[in-house]
Amino acid sequence: MLNIKQNVLPPIRFWLFICVIGAGCSSCSYKQNQLLFEQSNIIPDSFDQKIRANVSNYPIKPQDVLQIRNIQDSKNLVDLAAGNATATGQIAISQTGETYEVGDDGTIALTGMGRVKVAGLTRIEARKYIEELYNNKYLKDALFDVKLVNLKVTILGEVRAPGNYPLTQDNTKLIDILGEAGGLTEKANEQNIQIIRGAKQITVNLREIKTLYDSKTILTNDDVIYVAQNKTAIRGQKVQNFSVIVQPVLLLVNMALIIFTLARQ
Repeated sequence: MLNIKQNVLPPIRFWLFICVIGAGCSSCSYKQNQLLFEQSNIIPDSFDQKIRANVSNYPIKPQDVLQIRNIQDSKNLVDLAAGNATATGQIAISQTGETYEVGDDGTIALTGMGRVKVAGLTRIEARKYIEELYNNKYLKDALFDVKLVNLKVTILGEVRAPGNYPLTQDNTKLIDILGEAGGLTEKANEQNIQIIRGAKQITVNLREIKTLYDSKTILTNDDVIYVAQNKTAIRGQKVQNFSVIVQPVLLLVNMALIIFTLARQ
């Protein structure tokens, strides 16, 4: 009877050791493998030709927010007519800039001008229009800077700082925003970067130098940028996912072997 115990216990201890090691290896934390915006049918490139609008040609809409700044030197200001204001500074827009929200009627309440319609104009057109208004009434050779401060893009996936980023500069490209986000992580697939623009999906391969000059990578309001994982990262996550499934089984086997071993002693 003693010989039976000696023949049985060594393999049991061996498998017990294997199970303990396996349970330890499978204790890695679980991280979901996120594959977003997958699409089998790519929409033709001509789809978004009419709706593509970057900051330079974006038409101002209700609820947009404009920042208007007077950039001319104060010596170019002319004296205001009596009764218009007690001081030039009360009428002229601040040199530090003021923000104006476009109302539902497409107008902004412009300092010293009342309500002025800007909806439908581009940023440059709005700037020229505002300069003309002030030239005709208050200023001489008015110079203004107009920015749309509510436009944004969203970056998701394998970048160092995902999130929302303001889109304030004309012709902002994908590579510019990726730089603002801290660049790609070591898990990123530089050959599979998606720009989601409405119903349009654009795949960008950063290994191709022509990407830097591709007009499709000029970003527009509400673009979503998704940086996919590379194959190595995906395989690693699959192993983690498998270990999460196997871990409870290993623990049960481990417990059963311990009970069996104690019962045989």
